Amino acid sequence: MTLPRRIPYLAAIAALCLTAGGSNAQLEGSDRGIPPIDSASTFEVTGIEVDTTGPTAQKAREEGWREAQRRGWRALWAKTNGRPIGEAPNLPDGSLDNMVAGIVVEQEQIGPRRYIATLGVLFDRARTGELLGVGGVVRRSAPLLVIPVMLTGGSFTTFEYKNPWQWAWARFRTGNTPVDYVRPTGSGIDPLLLNQMQTKRPGRAWWRMLLDQYGAADVVMPEVRLQRLFPGGPAIGTFIARFGPDNRVLGSFTLRVENSAAIPRLLDEGVRRLDEIYAQALAGGALRPDPTLIVQRPPEVEAIEEQAPAATTQTPAAPTQQPSGAATSISIQVSTPDAGAVSRAELAVSRVPGVTSAITTSLALGGTSVIRVTYTGDSAALAAALQGQGWAVSGSGASLHISRGGGD
Repeated sequence: MTLPRRIPYLAAIAALCLTAGGSNAQLEGSDRGIPPIDSASTFEVTGIEVDTTGPTAQKAREEGWREAQRRGWRALWAKTNGRPIGEAPNLPDGSLDNMVAGIVVEQEQIGPRRYIATLGVLFDRARTGELLGVGGVVRRSAPLLVIPVMLTGGSFTTFEYKNPWQWAWARFRTGNTPVDYVRPTGSGIDPLLLNQMQTKRPGRAWWRMLLDQYGAADVVMPEVRLQRLFPGGPAIGTFIARFGPDNRVLGSFTLRVENSAAIPRLLDEGVRRLDEIYAQALAGGALRPDPTLIVQRPPEVEAIEEQAPAATTQTPAAPTQQPSGAATSISIQVSTPDAGAVSRAELAVSRVPGVTSAITTSLALGGTSVIRVTYTGDSAALAAALQGQGWAVSGSGASLHISRGGGD
């Protein structure tokens, strides 16, 4: 999920921070941010090894890419349907050409008549989804803010400057993961708000404000401790999956490469395995948002109105029932096969009494979009109102999922 830039009043906080000595160094430089790759419209299959030959180097490469498309399709079908890869239907190369959105070259060696490479294949979600049978609901987590922490050279860093760990998370393709990552670019006032010291603060007050402004329900802090044995030599990375303001560790592992030139590949593999840990935690119920992070306004003291004497016996008309309580920010996930489904979902949600805003913050045509709703009441009341409109509602707390059981 790419980050909606919604930081209206934090600029004032940043201005106050700039008055402190040395704080302006964290904001120096205009080339700071790394925009994350938006992969919500694609399926990705990685690590496809090919070894092909041809009359020329170009022909051998083309044959390698076509072989990667064929094997990638079979692997994607088997993974999606939970069946053996040998049962995947064979599609002609022309059909695969229409479904493939791109080829990712991970490694390649090109000879005069031979091509050896490790490739990734990106399949267009809208064109491939029907053949895969995944046009239905895809379960995703609540939006989770990502603060990548790297320890190298004896110092910690997050967004203070461009670093390899931030690059690895920015190029990670999130189309296949059930975890809804909110990835900051690292520009603007991100280095001041999302620094390494913030990851050590267990207090909820500042976290509530940050998560609300970044459109997230909780936070994950993937950490890597990178050690180079000597310049240009082997490198060892220790990866830790942390979750929540209390820095709860969900898992860890260690990877090694034989030279420093392979560090980007080491970090990419680390991101992939950390995502698997977070996905397993989500499936096991350990990635639920912390209810203490929900932004709640203090209840207002209602003024006691003087009761007027009854002058007439006229029965007043029954008013429309309106929800009462504090304004709550709730994420609603909805399957959106086309643009019309997005409009219908936004319209249905905005019609609920008590909803003051309904904005699509993550658009995924052919997949699952996320609508950020501001609602005067709790999520249970909003779920009941949507069920009254004919929606099937699941989830609780700050994250709900809605779908149409019998069509729109």
